[in-house]
Amino acid sequence: MAQPLIVAIDGPAGAGKSTVSKILALRLGFTLVDTGAIYRCVALSARRANIKFDDVPGLAEILGGLEVTFRTDEDKNHVFLKGEDVSEAIRTPENSLAASQVSAQPTVRAALLGLQRKLALAAEKGAILEGRDIGTVVFPDANLKIFLFADPKIRAERRFEELYSKGHEKPVGEVLADQNKRDKEDSEREHAPLKAADDAVQIDSTHLPLSEVVHRIEELVSRLSRPKVGL
Repeated sequence: MAQPLIVAIDGPAGAGKSTVSKILALRLGFTLVDTGAIYRCVALSARRANIKFDDVPGLAEILGGLEVTFRTDEDKNHVFLKGEDVSEAIRTPENSLAASQVSAQPTVRAALLGLQRKLALAAEKGAILEGRDIGTVVFPDANLKIFLFADPKIRAERRFEELYSKGHEKPVGEVLADQNKRDKEDSEREHAPLKAADDAVQIDSTHLPLSEVVHRIEELVSRLSRPKVGL
């Protein structure tokens, strides 16, 4: 049985990965695997259990019982943690920073690597994975690798608007500071740092409308001849 076509979309927070991936998955009929949401679920579980983010045994216990599933309902990708819809809870500013700290733990990354690959390879047609190390670590032989980025200030403004729409009124300056902190942690961590794969197609979304970003990636997908993906 042929393996599904794998599209890896990496990049920093606010570059548009989640929105672009969701639209592409719907348009192409692909399975969407939000790897960032999986790490956010681990962080949420740790916070709820009062487990420190560097408590390896405590995090290992969480990972042992982790149950994360996704469901696309109309135009929204819902994330479930042990049956609970945590789509909003995992994306608060506090949990976003916590996810960055949790994801820096080698034990966590190693434990979730298999789950991410399993979810993608179970797709019937193709899978889109978005995160920070998909093209470099999770699927280094993905059929298509995209690195989506944008000017930090623009990314912070986008995040501010997103938070505001959900009732989180946080000054854009604080949003930018949090974002810069997370960018630094993600890029400088020892294991699986945020960076573009050598063969990734880099797209600057600073001045591009969402539709154009989607169109460019969709065009690249259409050129693929569905070769097998090796692990």
